[in-house]
Amino acid sequence: MILKDRFEALCLNFTEDKVLIEKFWNEIEKNYSGKSRHYHNLQHLENMFEEIDVVRNQIENFNNISFSIFYHDLIYDATSKLNEEKSADIAEERLRILGLNDEDIQKIHQQILATKFHKHSVDEDVNFLLDVDLSVLGKNSQVYLEYTKQIRKEYSIYPDFLYKPGRKKVLQHFLDLESIFKTDYFKNKYENQARENMKVELENL
Repeated sequence: MILKDRFEALCLNFTEDKVLIEKFWNEIEKNYSGKSRHYHNLQHLENMFEEIDVVRNQIENFNNISFSIFYHDLIYDATSKLNEEKSADIAEERLRILGLNDEDIQKIHQQILATKFHKHSVDEDVNFLLDVDLSVLGKNSQVYLEYTKQIRKEYSIYPDFLYKPGRKKVLQHFLDLESIFKTDYFKNKYENQARENMKVELENL
């Protein structure tokens, strides 16, 4: 299903106001299509939905997860440390207008914030969200290489002497984790390849 149709179908669970839904979709499309978005773009959302659809029957609240995917990178500025907080706050505002209940809005807010540090959660839905967000790490080496180039472009404002140590730190952080992926499904699917990809990138930095 194309993203726009998916978003509309999702929102129609809560409102019949198609003008409002269109307005919110246009905001998402515009933000994810920004010129500086080489990786954190609409393609990233499509990939995440492709991955999450496979485990749909293991997700407790698929509507919440879907909203979290749409909004988790709504704000993405390579120079900012508050992207997730800003994205979560906008999601909260929009979802309140759409008519979601407070409990679900808070869960979505927390899910989006969880994508900042990618820590294991007691909430398995959060773990699935984090895993699909990182699924690119476990793709074949060619896809992974393309991903690293896209990330480098997003951080092109930083020269190598600043970018490389930062990137090394990120990679080492993930490699030091007992497991990069939080759910059994994605651990089995991507863990080994992800570690291999990251080690190769680390060696080449």
